[in-house]
Amino acid sequence: MVPGATRELPTQGAPPAGPGHRFCPGAEAAAHQREKIRALEPLKAKLVTVNEDCNERILAMRAEERYEISMLKKEKMNLLKLIDKKNEEKISLQTEVTKLRKKLAEEYLHYLTERDARKILIADLNELRYQREDMSLAQSPGIWGEDPVKLTLALKMTRQDLTRTQMELNTMKANFGDVVPRRDFEMQEKTNRDLQEQLDSLRDDYEEVRKEHEILLQLHMSTLKERDQFYSELQEIQRTSTPRPDWTKCEDVVSGGPDRWHMLAEGKNSDQLVDVLLEEIGEGLLREKDFFPGLGYGEAIPPFLRFDGIVENKKPTKKDVVNLLKDAWKERLAEEQKEKFPDFFFNFLERRFGPGDAMAWAYTIFENIKLFRSNEVMSQFYAVLMGKRSEIVYIKHKETVAQLLKEMTNVDSQNEGLLTMEQLSTVLKSIFPFKKEEKIQELMEAGGWHPNSSNADFLNYRSLFMEDEEGQSMHFVQKLWEQYMDEKDEYLQELKQELGLELRDEVTLCKVREALMNIDPGLDKQTLNSYLSQAFQLPVTELPEEGEKEEGIVTRLQAALEQLQMADIRRMGAREHEPAS
Repeated sequence: MVPGATRELPTQGAPPAGPGHRFCPGAEAAAHQREKIRALEPLKAKLVTVNEDCNERILAMRAEERYEISMLKKEKMNLLKLIDKKNEEKISLQTEVTKLRKKLAEEYLHYLTERDARKILIADLNELRYQREDMSLAQSPGIWGEDPVKLTLALKMTRQDLTRTQMELNTMKANFGDVVPRRDFEMQEKTNRDLQEQLDSLRDDYEEVRKEHEILLQLHMSTLKERDQFYSELQEIQRTSTPRPDWTKCEDVVSGGPDRWHMLAEGKNSDQLVDVLLEEIGEGLLREKDFFPGLGYGEAIPPFLRFDGIVENKKPTKKDVVNLLKDAWKERLAEEQKEKFPDFFFNFLERRFGPGDAMAWAYTIFENIKLFRSNEVMSQFYAVLMGKRSEIVYIKHKETVAQLLKEMTNVDSQNEGLLTMEQLSTVLKSIFPFKKEEKIQELMEAGGWHPNSSNADFLNYRSLFMEDEEGQSMHFVQKLWEQYMDEKDEYLQELKQELGLELRDEVTLCKVREALMNIDPGLDKQTLNSYLSQAFQLPVTELPEEGEKEEGIVTRLQAALEQLQMADIRRMGAREHEPAS
């Protein structure tokens, strides 16, 4: 049987099947085959999704592999250049050391020759001086006025002292002739030490580069093995997987032709295209139905659908359904005495269409909002109607959008409908003080800002809050809703991590209270109690005060998180060590 289609029950007065009505086995076999085909449709969609995921992973791995190989090649070339440079420096230093040693040997020979020549010269000078003194004494014996014997003795003693001093001088020259000055020695020693340190450093660098090169070679080999493995997996997947569907075939099937299909398919992946195609097919089948079978009065049946018999399909357009749901929300917000939402919905239909047509409209609206999940208004109304989301979530979202529009209008002092990007950023930060900077940036980009745009560029802010005829919001409001849902998921994930429990474990009210205060210190008492009331499904008045007996109130962690997911949960203060934006 086709999903969503129901077999009409025979009405009273219809003649029973008589002997003249013959049963056709071929029809039953065809129906059975169609049933099998419909049952295999989800598997086909799943295979398409798996194929696309695998293709994306393989392409991403190939791109990453190519990038890593390119970076490794560049790094290898840089390291080879560095090694060549270090080798050249080493050769240059060795050449310089050889030159210095050669120069030192030449200087040593030069100084040795100078020493010997100086000794010979001093000996010649002494001999000449002695001869001149002897001649002077022989020619003028009376000029001294002293005893010649005494003077001869004094001269002899003086010559002995001179000879001894000369010998000591020659001994010192001989002993210290090869000694260089301390200043030159220290300079040469410092230069040698610096060269040795540079050589050791170059050796260490070379060894490190060599090890890195070996590691890179190993990494390269492992990358090649992974590439070959992934390529083999790709070949296997391409051999066994379903071929990628040709979505252009849908152009002639979807009502509206190629233009409408291109509009529906723009920016969507295969999984989303399957949803679009199912909605189009479902819409066609829904149009063909004239009646819906009643679901009965079972406990699992929603109150507004409890009926036996058949009801008429009113066949409204999507625009009519959206307008009806908006009217229902307006009346719901204006209510003073709140009743359960399913009861309110049926009472609203009775007031709008009368008791006679209320059930037919209930089935018609329900089938439409169940089918068109991609429509923002219908999907949100369906979630609230079926108890999957609290209506306060929708109300708070609409209040936030209205507050944003009001703040932007207040900033627009000229009432021209225009704001600068700087003004838009200021309004967003004032309305959402705890949003991260990248989230504010996403909202601005959804509003039309680009990184190369100037802050002085003007934006028609009123266009951000417009809706099309089917109730679809602009990208800015959709991004706002996406961020709210993402932030709620992140908040609940932080709560789960803070509790440190598995989903199947039980958790006490005391631990949940403590964990909420830890991850969100800005929570006030009223909001905290509302979160605890939602998590443990207790009235706020029955919640124990902090410090009282709380250990007896327990629930499974998964159930508590599911209840909080349904409610309006949002961060009320800045994270720890994180200032408000």
